Amino acid sequence: MQSMQKLRLKNGLVIKNRVAKAATSETMGDRRGNPQAVLLNYYRKLVTGGSGLIISGNVMVDRTARGEMGNVIVDKQTDPQLLAKWAQIGESNGSHLWLQLNHPGRQAPKTVNKQPVAPSAIPLTGPNAFAFNPPRELTLPEIQQIIQRFVTASMIAEQAGFSGVEIHAAHGYLLSQFLSPKVNHRTDQYGGSLANRMRIITEIYDGIRARTKPNFAVAIKINAGDFTPGGFTATESLAVIRQLAARGIDLVEISGGSYENPKMMGTGKVPLFVEYARKVKAAVTVPVMVTGGFRTASGIEKAVATGAADLVGLARALVLEPNLPNKLAVGAFTAVAIPHFSTGSAKLDAKVGSLIGLAYYEQQMRRLGRHQSVKRPKTAWPILMYAMRYQGLAALVPQRGTEI
Repeated sequence: MQSMQKLRLKNGLVIKNRVAKAATSETMGDRRGNPQAVLLNYYRKLVTGGSGLIISGNVMVDRTARGEMGNVIVDKQTDPQLLAKWAQIGESNGSHLWLQLNHPGRQAPKTVNKQPVAPSAIPLTGPNAFAFNPPRELTLPEIQQIIQRFVTASMIAEQAGFSGVEIHAAHGYLLSQFLSPKVNHRTDQYGGSLANRMRIITEIYDGIRARTKPNFAVAIKINAGDFTPGGFTATESLAVIRQLAARGIDLVEISGGSYENPKMMGTGKVPLFVEYARKVKAAVTVPVMVTGGFRTASGIEKAVATGAADLVGLARALVLEPNLPNKLAVGAFTAVAIPHFSTGSAKLDAKVGSLIGLAYYEQQMRRLGRHQSVKRPKTAWPILMYAMRYQGLAALVPQRGTEI
């Protein structure tokens, strides 16, 4: 079974199988941005479940710019002992845990950030725009500060014992905003040509490489495309990947979309982005991880066996079946059924349907972290009550959410 074969990265790091836990919205950080015990317990479940690579939920590099309530923050104010404990858990049982580092940019809901920043002062559009205040354009010194925050967070992660980090440049967050000509209208060295629009990413990458050891893994999560007119295209994405491959990036994770067009949420029916991943693998020798829509053993195995992906990223499936990799290894896993919940009102479902889905998985991760089993309620109402309990009014605005 090829999905259970080891993957050796060029920096020497060995991933024990081809099943990866993709980033999810976990919201189990405390008010100071430290990981709580319930989060650490949840990661123990993932490690014992057999995932070869585990990528954390959204970790903020700037405590003045959070993407949602409950984010973990990694900076000089973060409790180093709690980070080290998290790393020790994630790097056990032959698994590896990488922190996904992110800055939300303009995708910081007004409930958590009154004045978001972006490459240019261009507000969000579409049905989710009501939840976000118009952003302020970043100054050049502020861009340099953000670059340094990513570098500092990576250094802290390495010191804590994590074996790598993933730079989040997808899903419409700040680095994705810089890549998009629709959002980035700057006329300085960080705007205009693709070389300029990707500059912040290459400078972050180069900065991390210069301040961490050679065996510390650095990955990138990037959109196959924004799927919006005038946005970041698949051709441009491939050019960015080629540039990072030439610099020595260890892994590329393919995803896509943003809050304006959330392709990363998927349909649950077929794996997303597989065909684009084939193009990436034909262009570079860097290992590729595909995240989106995998629900069956046959789908996971086919993606790896046909060379479409070196790693398969799972999120919702692993929440429902944390032991999925172990079961897959012994032929005891066939498929996972993704549940759908209703309030009983079609009109209300249309308004809060996405909230129900996101809150459900956050609730189940919290249950697992409390040593409880996954629960499937008969209606959406218990899920909505959970969302209001833990997020308050913030539950009513779009959040990052489980991505697949």
